[in-house]
Amino acid sequence: MSDTPAYSSDVGFTPTVKAIQSRKGSREAYARMEEKGGWRTGIDDDLAAFIGEQTSFFLATASAAGQPYIQHRGGPAGFLKVLDKTTLAFADFAGNRQFITQGNLSENPKAYIFLIDYVHRRRVKIWGEAKVIEDDPALVAALMPRGYKARPEQAIVFKVAAWDTNCPQHIPQKLDVADVAAVINARDQRIAELEAELAELKKHLTAV
Repeated sequence: MSDTPAYSSDVGFTPTVKAIQSRKGSREAYARMEEKGGWRTGIDDDLAAFIGEQTSFFLATASAAGQPYIQHRGGPAGFLKVLDKTTLAFADFAGNRQFITQGNLSENPKAYIFLIDYVHRRRVKIWGEAKVIEDDPALVAALMPRGYKARPEQAIVFKVAAWDTNCPQHIPQKLDVADVAAVINARDQRIAELEAELAELKKHLTAV
């Protein structure tokens, strides 16, 4: 018997989930979505652009026993790279050296990436499998963001099985410090220019 799911969205919509959807009244709508093929499986241009803008994401794994674990990953925009239509990868920077993610992936490759853009209130869910690559310095070097002050220990490669987006409902709108600082700096510069112009105008009026 094949383990291949009937629909890509079956990675999330298990029989138990579908039973609950039926009980709560949402199964019919999702069945129509499944008839159209389910969730997307390839990284299109819009998703690639979204990923390239992110400076943060969450990586979920689980042990062989099913104990879940979520770890935050951060870096400069573009540190999570699109290698091809179904593959993501990133340099795994040295951290607190607990290695829970690596331990989980060594016995259970199933993984999940969650990206959220608070500014534009967008979020993307990506299901797949991941593996840690320790013995490929060329790959790690290629994934390492240029000029970023972090020590890469290894690479993590993520194969996409399916992905979907969420509506913006209930996402709080937050701004990045760097973006706010840029706006404030531009405002302060403009204020300084106007004050200088006003001072020159006052000098001219006084002279007259």
